[in-house]
Amino acid sequence: MDFFSDQNNLLLIGIALGSGLALAWPMIQRSRGGATVSSTQAVQMINHQGAVLLDTRSIEAFQGGHIPQARHAPLADIEKKAASLAKDKPLILVCEMGRSAIGAASRLRAQGFTAVSVLDGGIKAWSTAGLPLTTK
Repeated sequence: MDFFSDQNNLLLIGIALGSGLALAWPMIQRSRGGATVSSTQAVQMINHQGAVLLDTRSIEAFQGGHIPQARHAPLADIEKKAASLAKDKPLILVCEMGRSAIGAASRLRAQGFTAVSVLDGGIKAWSTAGLPLTTK
C-alpha cells in the first residue's frame, strides 16, 4: 500500500493513464463514427452501390477542389442537407483528412441512416491516390 501513497508514484500512474487514453482516443473516435472506407473502396461503392458523397469541408475548400459528383454539406448543416437522401442508401462523408467527418457520421446514424462511412484520409488521401478532383 505504500506504493499508492507515494506522491511520485501517483504522478507516474496519472501520466501512464493519460498516455494510454491519448493513444486510445483515435480508435475510440473511429469506432464512434463507424466504418471508414479507402479511396478504392469508395470508388467501388459509388460505381456499384450508387453511394452518395457528402463533402463536409468549408465552401472555400469545396470550391478549391472536390470529388466529382460530391455534394457540399458543411458539418453545421449535415443533418439538414442529408434529410433529402434515402436513409438506406450508402453515404460517404468526406473531410480534409478523415477526422472531422467522424462526428457527423455518428449524428447521421442517430437520424436513422444505416450505411454511413467516412473516407479514410479524406480528400488528401483521395488526391494522393491520383483520383480526380474538380472545381465545377
